[in-house]
Amino acid sequence: MSRDKLTKDDIKVYAAVSHKVDAFPNVSKWYHCISSQLAASFPGKAVGVKIASQGAPAEEVKKEAPAGDDEDDLDLFGDETEEEKKAAEEREVSKAPAKKKESGKSSVLLDVKPWDDETDMKKLEEAVRSVELPGLFWGASKLVPVGYGIKKLTIMMTIVDDLVSVDTLIEERLTVEPINEYVQSCDIVAFNKI
Repeated sequence: MSRDKLTKDDIKVYAAVSHKVDAFPNVSKWYHCISSQLAASFPGKAVGVKIASQGAPAEEVKKEAPAGDDEDDLDLFGDETEEEKKAAEEREVSKAPAKKKESGKSSVLLDVKPWDDETDMKKLEEAVRSVELPGLFWGASKLVPVGYGIKKLTIMMTIVDDLVSVDTLIEERLTVEPINEYVQSCDIVAFNKI
């Protein structure tokens, strides 16, 4: 109920409950309230599913609870018991033989820009392809006009993520001596996980 107004859910549940449920005080109060509001609109008894209680009523449960000291059962600091420690160790042991995850591969499209229009682009490409690292595989390349007679080399490469860092490749291999004689700068155009 929402502020003395019935909701669709109240009506659906009321229709499903066939009688007042005295074993559950809150449900009983709710049922009585809904019944009084719907009495004018729906004369007669509701027909539907009956609720059978499997547990003892709330009052009896309170009586059965022992009056002993419950402070021993409550662990405020979360100290692990021996059983919890053994269970945690067993979980760790079961996770250990799991298959080692293979490192991923990435496909990278790189723009390699020359110093000027007089740079020999074939030697530039040879210099770039001369960089060899474990986990680095050079792919197709093409020359793309930039403007004023200058062309850039667009080259594809595949890398193994754990073995090759693209930033390190650019900073420590492609823009240092002797390759920097041909290469002015390198830009990552696309970086896709395979």
